[in-house]
Amino acid sequence: MELCVMTFNIRHGKGMDGKVDLRRIAAVIKQSGADIIGLNEVDRYFSRRSHYEDQIGWLARELRMHHAFSPSVSWRAKQPGVIRQYGNGLLSRYPITARQHHALRAALGMGEGRSVLEAIVSVHGQPLAVYVTHFSLNPLLHRKQTDFLIERLHRQSVPFLVMGDWNMRPGSRPWQRMAREADDIWKKVGTGSGDTYPSLRPRRRLDYIFVSRQLHAAGAQVVTIMPTASDHLPLKAVLRLG
Repeated sequence: MELCVMTFNIRHGKGMDGKVDLRRIAAVIKQSGADIIGLNEVDRYFSRRSHYEDQIGWLARELRMHHAFSPSVSWRAKQPGVIRQYGNGLLSRYPITARQHHALRAALGMGEGRSVLEAIVSVHGQPLAVYVTHFSLNPLLHRKQTDFLIERLHRQSVPFLVMGDWNMRPGSRPWQRMAREADDIWKKVGTGSGDTYPSLRPRRRLDYIFVSRQLHAAGAQVVTIMPTASDHLPLKAVLRLG
């Protein structure tokens, strides 16, 4: 059984032309053919910059997918009962049977909060653990954030995949720690640099898909369908499930 997964930092739908347009994001996802998509920099009623849209809800309705959300930043809104949020999202053609949100708090003065979205997706009855995260821009926090994620993976009893913008280079110490726990899809089956940022002239590999060794990587590619849709290009992989 083959499964197509993708990670995509959507920058709250803001394209390289400065316009916020979720329809472009939806078009990229639809044309990619991905079954499970991890999203970074997703707004949920966050601010005027994204028209106070529930972006993960809108994308799920537009693409007819199941969804989950993990806030990294939460602020109270003026409207009663509304919380302004920004964080990570998950879209899936398959049912999401469980979900958890884990906050990764930054030390004072060391940048915004981050989070890990942990979910179980039922792929034709087979459970698959999916983790979506967006690590800090501050390299001093990468070790702590990686340690937390690995600790969660050690508790996992089913095959897993980890997706997201890690804001680090391959070969860095946190990357090496993660690579001892799971396979970096691009290192395993990718061809070329795998650079995803910036989208128009990519020269850095910041976006990663790691998989447990129960999963077989059949292929990987950087998706160049619509480079103007965000400042990152999506990374896609085909997995074979036993």
